[in-house]
Amino acid sequence: MPNYSYIARNMSGEKITGSMAAATERDVVNTLTGKSLFPISIATEKSSAAVTLGGKVSTQKVATFYDQLASLLKNGVPLLKSISILRQQASSQAMQNALDDVISKVEDGQGLGEAFSRHPKIFNEMAVNMTKAGAEGGFLEDALERVAAFTEQQSELRSRTVGALIYPAVLLMAGSTVVSLLLVFVVPRFDPMFDALRQKNELPAQTEILLNFSKWLASYWWVMLTVFAVLFVAIRVQLNTPKGKILSDTLKLKTPMFGVIFQNLAIARFCRVLGTLLKNGVPMIRSLDISREAVGNHVLSKAIASATENITSGATLSTPLAKSGRFPRNVTEMIAVAEESNTMDTVLVNIAQGLEKETTRRLDLMVKLIEPLLLTIMAGVILFVVMALLLPIMNMSNALRE
Repeated sequence: MPNYSYIARNMSGEKITGSMAAATERDVVNTLTGKSLFPISIATEKSSAAVTLGGKVSTQKVATFYDQLASLLKNGVPLLKSISILRQQASSQAMQNALDDVISKVEDGQGLGEAFSRHPKIFNEMAVNMTKAGAEGGFLEDALERVAAFTEQQSELRSRTVGALIYPAVLLMAGSTVVSLLLVFVVPRFDPMFDALRQKNELPAQTEILLNFSKWLASYWWVMLTVFAVLFVAIRVQLNTPKGKILSDTLKLKTPMFGVIFQNLAIARFCRVLGTLLKNGVPMIRSLDISREAVGNHVLSKAIASATENITSGATLSTPLAKSGRFPRNVTEMIAVAEESNTMDTVLVNIAQGLEKETTRRLDLMVKLIEPLLLTIMAGVILFVVMALLLPIMNMSNALRE
């Protein structure tokens, strides 16, 4: 029987924390209610025997597994037999090892969701909780189908975002490489040609700047690489601290043009996870805790955590989200209407779909703007290099004619 840790409030409003062994989360809620305690959050305690065999499995493969498992169960194939079939078809060693462990635990009487929770690198918390809710409510096949659809949608959105940014990134790297090669190998060859002009103080300023920078880069390129490496490591270390993560996520939201994209992606992820969990019968407080972790932005996560605290005091979700200033007004208004009409699960998924479409349009527009901008910048840099080298040659040619 698994152990559950809980946070609850007593009749005086004081927070009570503890843990207990129970068959399901529902049993924990019933026990706490019997003690006149109001549960705020309930989480399965990680067992010391939890395993993390192998590595990660691609999101697309995990989505396919959920979908195939739901199909087998709907066609009357027993659970253990279904998992065994999918284990034999799995092409990833990590997936095979995980499913071997899942089969073993289910055979020992453990729930499917509990068995999934032993492999957090493959089965995330949302999938685990939806599987538990589906198993307890008798709609496991539907829950797995929804998990598959959600996982596939998130994978597609991530792939589309990365794919849209690949060309600008390649363009930037190619341009930087070309300019660096010009400065290190081509420009220094012109330096002896301009000695006479330099001695007469007739060398154009832009040519002098270019030659000096080229000399410095050729001699001290390792210094620049070292500085960049040190800065990169220092920034990575800082970003792993709580303050660094909050600062980074704050900057993301405030970045011109891209800030709205980061915000919409995070809010869409939150709405989709929350709506999907609520549709599968997961309690509101638990759903908010899970969706808050899935947001991927600590600033927005903090705002959701604050909203969760207000909900336990009897407030609606839309009010604290609106007061946080982190959620667009149209989103909070739609959530308020959904709360009044008791259609939160459907409206939240619709909000996510709308934000994802808007983000895709914005991203496509940004890519279309970035490409000519990068080309213009690279053309300007190359033009500066060419003009800085040609200008003294043209001056010397004119002097010879005179």
